[in-house]
Amino acid sequence: MFKKDPIFWWASGIFVLALLLFAVTQNQLWLALMIGSYLLRPTLASLGFANRYVDERQLSIHYRSSNIAFVVMIAVCVIFAAKLSAEGNHDWEIFNLIIILGLAAKALFSVVLAKNFREGATKIIIAAGLLIFLFSAMSSVEHGLSFRNLMNLVPGLAIVGLGILSKYFPRAVGVLVFLGTAFLEFVILRKGLTWGQIATAVIIGVPLVIAGVCLFSRKKNEAGMEEDK
Repeated sequence: MFKKDPIFWWASGIFVLALLLFAVTQNQLWLALMIGSYLLRPTLASLGFANRYVDERQLSIHYRSSNIAFVVMIAVCVIFAAKLSAEGNHDWEIFNLIIILGLAAKALFSVVLAKNFREGATKIIIAAGLLIFLFSAMSSVEHGLSFRNLMNLVPGLAIVGLGILSKYFPRAVGVLVFLGTAFLEFVILRKGLTWGQIATAVIIGVPLVIAGVCLFSRKKNEAGMEEDK
């Protein structure tokens, strides 16, 4: 009965703590702890920290159930966003933010967990540049085509160009990515610390910073060995 692994006991402890917190304070933090206790094992397994405590069958079940749960969550967010938008309630933007963050996180970790960090960094930078270009293009169409609006497309294209160059000059581009990210964060946040501005800064800044760090890692050769180039 007591032959349980450490993850089981940690999850049980977090679960008990959540119940105590709810009973004493009824603070909503108890729900976050409850979710944490449930997701502790699959999260650690997904990140590669608990493979010794999870067999192949459990990993397969976690993978399939997580994908199904993610699809359900995104579908529910889309439904609520559409409903609120039809009612003229601007809270629909919150659900759109959840959708964007969820998809961005899944795409980011899909690249990072492949552990070929330099190649992953190139994909992240190009994807971020295309995302910035897309939002700029949508804004340009909405506000009318003009030279000033067309110039707003340049940063996205420049980041895509850096992503392509990162294949050949990874560390030099890494420095440029850090500088460019700092500049973009300044431009985004100087307009005010609204939820929309903060979300935009996070969605753009975090992937680019991770990509910049990855560009300083060692490159893998065809045999899977790391090369310091």
